[in-house]
Amino acid sequence: MLIEILVSLFLLIGAGFALIGSIGLVRLPDFFTRLHGPTKATTLGIGGMLIASMIYFSVQTGQLSLHELLVALFLFMTAPVSAHLLAKAALHLKVRSIRPYPVESENREGR
Repeated sequence: MLIEILVSLFLLIGAGFALIGSIGLVRLPDFFTRLHGPTKATTLGIGGMLIASMIYFSVQTGQLSLHELLVALFLFMTAPVSAHLLAKAALHLKVRSIRPYPVESENREGR
């Protein structure tokens, strides 16, 4: 009973974060703010669901289930890197943002 409640709790938390991240992806106004939806909240959502899966299958089989841990490790390593590459490409292509880009002379004076 306790394990079922724990698994349900992690599934609900994970689904909540995934829902918030998906809504953020749709509702946020520009490309740079939309990056936060899938990289922050959705990654936490998938992490919660993977923890629930790890607990469930560890209890069902009687052995420690590490497949989910490997998936979570891969996800937490690749999501920030891919978001960084997308942001750098958008900066290079001068994708419009809500906030204006800094002028080159301001960058040199500030350093």
